[in-house]
Amino acid sequence: MHNIVIGTKAEKRVLVTAENAISFLGAEGPRVLATPNMIGLMERACRDTVLPQLETGYDTVGTHVNVFHLAAAPIGATVNITAEITEVVERRVKFRVEAWDAKEKIGEGTHERAIINVAKFAARMAEKQTPG
Repeated sequence: MHNIVIGTKAEKRVLVTAENAISFLGAEGPRVLATPNMIGLMERACRDTVLPQLETGYDTVGTHVNVFHLAAAPIGATVNITAEITEVVERRVKFRVEAWDAKEKIGEGTHERAIINVAKFAARMAEKQTPG
């Protein structure tokens, strides 16, 4: 049985670079952390929070994201992502997430992940790839 503790927190820090920033405003336009990349970092922080509390052979996959991107973080800024486990219902783990740069909160919301048996999940995905 998994031993998931409500209130467990984790943090991730990331530097905003050309690789995770928007580019659609042009080379001379403002380059800031892209929303999909911020959400991806939040998801990763959630996974990293719960993973040590799962039995061997288990992991999580994202099932729901409800996030607001509140402010821009420019290239060169360090962004701190926090994740906190808020609820566990059967195989579902819910999190509160936030992202901050040095000046302000840039994102917040909730995220849900499902606990999976990695071997069983891989077998199901292999079946989906089989023509039939």
